[in-house]
Amino acid sequence: MKLKNVLIAVNDIDRAVKFYNDIFGLQVILDLDGNVIMSEGLVLQDIKIWKGFLGRETVPKNNMTELYFEDPDIEGFVKKLEDSEYEIEYVNELMTHSWGQTVVRFYDPDGNLIEVGTPMNL
Repeated sequence: MKLKNVLIAVNDIDRAVKFYNDIFGLQVILDLDGNVIMSEGLVLQDIKIWKGFLGRETVPKNNMTELYFEDPDIEGFVKKLEDSEYEIEYVNELMTHSWGQTVVRFYDPDGNLIEVGTPMNL
């Protein structure tokens, strides 16, 4: 078995597609009217569909999951964030962990937590 995709619920599919394209360069692979599969395995689903499946309310900024990206030019990435049209809410601004990895954490427009860090040499 293998993990195929990660799905996140979003309030506005078009805005989310634009955000993930503008900030991360992800491309739309398949658009299924309320479900959009993007490159790198990210799936965006309209929150109304998600709530219908769950039968429950969603909790933005619940801090229980995180999308993780790597970028060797982390300072350049942060500048791109700062220069973007998006109002970025940081969880933590650029910081370096004790193991040497530099990261930044912030929320996407729908309250999904994102971390971008320098590549780990494993």
